[in-house]
Amino acid sequence: MRAAARTAVVAGTATAVSGRVQRRQARRYGDQMGAGAPEQQQQYAQPAPQAAPAPAVATATPVEQLQQLAALRDQGVVTDAEFETEKAKILAG
Repeated sequence: MRAAARTAVVAGTATAVSGRVQRRQARRYGDQMGAGAPEQQQQYAQPAPQAAPAPAVATATPVEQLQQLAALRDQGVVTDAEFETEKAKILAG
């Protein structure tokens, strides 16, 4: 049960951070398109709706969880501080 809860926390954190990154990127694209036509600006101002993330696998080992978390950090989805926090949680459990 603890592994499932831990996996859910990692997945939830990744989802929240991913949404934040998408909004930031949409703002950047909107700033870049600032000189374009209003319909182009509107296209970049609102990100497309996202499908719900797939449920996390409850049988992931701590090593697999750390690998997934490191991949998110390498992609820029998770900051170094968030990575360290989640890593500590995984290693504590």
